[in-house]
Amino acid sequence: MSAYSPAVPQSDSMPVKEKPNYLNHEYGILSWLLTVDHKRIGILYMITLSVFFTLGGIFAGLVRLELLTPEGDLLSSEAYNRAFTGHGVLMTFFVLVPLIPATLGNFLLPLVIGARDVAFPKLNLLSWYLFTAGGLIAGTALLTGGVDTGWTFYAPYSSTYANGNVLIAVSGAFVAGFSSILTGLNFVVTVHKMRAPGLTWFRLPLFVWAIYATSLIQVLATPVVAITLTLLAMERIMGVGIFDPALGGDPILFQHMFWFYSHPVVYIMILPAMGVMSEVISCFSRKAIFGYNIIAYSSLAIAMLGFIVWGHHMFVSGQSTFAGMVFSLLTMLIAVPSAIKVFNWLGTMWGGSIVLSTPMMYAMGFIGVFTIGGLTGLFLATMAIDVHVHDTYFVVAHFHYVMVGSAIMGYLAGVHFWWPKMFGRMYNETLGKLAAWLTFVGFNLTFFPQFILGYLGMPRRYHYYPDEFQVFNVLSTAGATILGLGYLLPVLYLTYSLFNGEKVGDNPWGAKGLEWETSSPPPAENFEGTPIVTEPAYAYAKEEEVVVH
Repeated sequence: MSAYSPAVPQSDSMPVKEKPNYLNHEYGILSWLLTVDHKRIGILYMITLSVFFTLGGIFAGLVRLELLTPEGDLLSSEAYNRAFTGHGVLMTFFVLVPLIPATLGNFLLPLVIGARDVAFPKLNLLSWYLFTAGGLIAGTALLTGGVDTGWTFYAPYSSTYANGNVLIAVSGAFVAGFSSILTGLNFVVTVHKMRAPGLTWFRLPLFVWAIYATSLIQVLATPVVAITLTLLAMERIMGVGIFDPALGGDPILFQHMFWFYSHPVVYIMILPAMGVMSEVISCFSRKAIFGYNIIAYSSLAIAMLGFIVWGHHMFVSGQSTFAGMVFSLLTMLIAVPSAIKVFNWLGTMWGGSIVLSTPMMYAMGFIGVFTIGGLTGLFLATMAIDVHVHDTYFVVAHFHYVMVGSAIMGYLAGVHFWWPKMFGRMYNETLGKLAAWLTFVGFNLTFFPQFILGYLGMPRRYHYYPDEFQVFNVLSTAGATILGLGYLLPVLYLTYSLFNGEKVGDNPWGAKGLEWETSSPPPAENFEGTPIVTEPAYAYAKEEEVVVH
């Protein structure tokens, strides 16, 4: 028996192309722009994010080209500052934060819990409009004069001295924050109130646990950064002394408020990717996930502990040694639930019938990249080491290993895993595996040399540097070129598969989960009847085979 039994059996006698689904039940661009179908909204997010990712990648390319040589011979100091700020703002607020929750989360959450839609469909559409509006506002600021504060908008420079575009960029991030809050609220209510009969909390797929924990962070943390940006705008517009010492303010207050949000936001980026890993690794190991309960609890533990470790960003800001010791201990503590997940994924793979499909290749790459990022986080949690490498390329490398390499590899693993379900067509597996290799090799070649640069003392955000650092910067730029190819290749073959890919059945991977019990692509109403869950998640049998098309 399948782990999930739909109440109304479905017939495969009708050709896939003739089945009504969310893609063909209404036509015309207006039907998409006014849709309240969570699946279409997930696709809209995916398209919008891809645009912002491309623009952010162009900014990153300018930075890496500038750093090929020790002299600032491509960009001026001001242009370089605007380039890395544009890259940081777009990638952080408009790509990484909504990356998996807004795309795969929107598309899949109702499907995997047996619901017809999210709890508040119209609010879901409003969230996409707010996100798009925020991105357009911020993008306008970044492309018309630029912003040179860095993505952190540190006061008092941002609130008093930077050009006027900073206020426009801050407004864009502020508007997008409401999208994040509304999405998180929608998902929390959906998980609580709309699960299928029999789908108890400990029968939920771990992807749902990850999205749920992420949503709690979105609802609780995002208002803090909204307040912070509002205070920054008040100081800039009205001259109220909040952060600027010349006006009686305290710049350290901005750092406390900003990082109280921005460290939990790290887990908005990475927790959903961890949820994807559990689904992919279990499927392609043909085993039930090892330690289901502890992985579920660890997601909640990460969400809670993420709120009390912000001070490790401020070891050199003047906070007391005692406070630094407390934040150092708490930061090391939060590594425990993350490590639990990694060991449990490895335990799931141990003794499994592993199939090296494209999603599994990305998942294994995720484990490698995330492990390096997590271990180097312990260096930064140690005050004595952090003082040495603070504001160097060591921090840049660590940040990218955890937030960029891991999050995007998790996203790509999920996209490749659920692509046949989303569109009913299979992509080219050979090109998929090539892209996974290019991404893994390119990413490590880009950012691992930056650990060495940081240890040797090269500060971040400088476009001039001593000659002895050039070889590592050349390696990073070469790696960024390979990484760019690794990101471009899936765009090409996935787009091609939409029109020419092999049509597949409802469950080409032999995966477990409610989403695989409905047709591919899913119908507008998701299920023909109300699904009834009768068995635990991940009820795989090792003798089952995965047929990779």
